[in-house]
Amino acid sequence: MKTSKRTLLFVTLSLAILCAVAVAAWPGYGQGRRSLARTNAPAAPATVKKTTAPAGVPAVDAQWAAAAHQNAQLRDDLAWVFGGKAQHGWTIYAPLIAHTIDTDADADTPDFAQTLAHWQRGAGLTGSGVLFGDTLYKLVATWQSRRLKGAAYATPDQLLVAPATDFYDTSRPDDQRQVEKETYAAYKRMVAAAVADRSLGLTANATGELAPTEKYLKIVSAFRSRERQEILRKQDPQSGRAGLAVNSTHFTGRALDLYVGGEPVSTKDANRTLQTQTRVYRWLVANAERFGFRPYYYEPWHWEYVGK
Repeated sequence: MKTSKRTLLFVTLSLAILCAVAVAAWPGYGQGRRSLARTNAPAAPATVKKTTAPAGVPAVDAQWAAAAHQNAQLRDDLAWVFGGKAQHGWTIYAPLIAHTIDTDADADTPDFAQTLAHWQRGAGLTGSGVLFGDTLYKLVATWQSRRLKGAAYATPDQLLVAPATDFYDTSRPDDQRQVEKETYAAYKRMVAAAVADRSLGLTANATGELAPTEKYLKIVSAFRSRERQEILRKQDPQSGRAGLAVNSTHFTGRALDLYVGGEPVSTKDANRTLQTQTRVYRWLVANAERFGFRPYYYEPWHWEYVGK
C-alpha cells in the first residue's frame, strides 16, 4: 500500500514537471510580463529625427524654404518693444530691411532668407536667415547709427523761409516754414529727381516742380524751435520716446517730415503700414541717400539731411 502511494506521488510530480516545461516552451508565454517590465523601466532617451529634404530637393534649399516660412509668420507676429511701446511684427519696416540687406526679394521667400543670412553673418549674428528679435534690433541699431548726430541748434543765419508752395499745409506761418539752407537745396534736388521718375506719377508744373495740387513729397514740418516742440509735446503727452523727442533733430533745421501718404504724421500701425507701401516712400528708401538724406525708421515721413 505504501509502495502504491509512493508510485502515485512520483507519477503526479512527473506530470506536473512535464506540463510546466510544455507551457514555458509555448510561443508567446511571458510576453505580457516582459511588456510590463519595459513599461515600468526608465524611458530610453528620445531620438531626434533629422529633417531631410524631399526627394530631389537639396538640403540647403529646404533650409531657406523653412526660414522663409518662419519669416512669413514673424513678419506679422514678432513681439518686441520700442520706446516703451509693444510692437508686433516688422511688416512696416520690410522696405527698409530689404534695402539694408540689399535684396529685391519679398520677405517670405527663400531668396530673402538666404540674403538675410549673409547680412546676419556680416553683423556678427548666426546666419539663420530668420528675422528674429536679435536681428531686428541689430537692424534698428544700424539705422539709428546712420542718423544725424551732433548737429547744433540752428542759428537764424543758417535758415531760410521756404515758399508756402513747398509745404503740405500752405497756410503755415513763416516761422514754421524755416529750413536749413543746405538741407533745402538737397531737398529741391531730390524732388526734381522724383518728378523726373515717371513711375511715381507725380504732378508737376511747367518748370518741373511739384504742382500746387500735388501732396506727395511736400514738406509737412522742418525747423522747430524748442518752444514749438514743447507745445506739440503737450498736445500729445502719450507720444513718448517713440514719438516727439525732447531733443529733436528738427531743432537743427536738417530734419524734414515729408508727405508719403495716409495721415501725414500719425504713428498708428495701420497708417505707417499704408505709408510704407506707397511708391513715393519706397522711392525714398532706394534714392534719398543719394541726396544726403537718411530715414528715422519708426516714422516713414521723417528724413534727416546728413550730407553726402
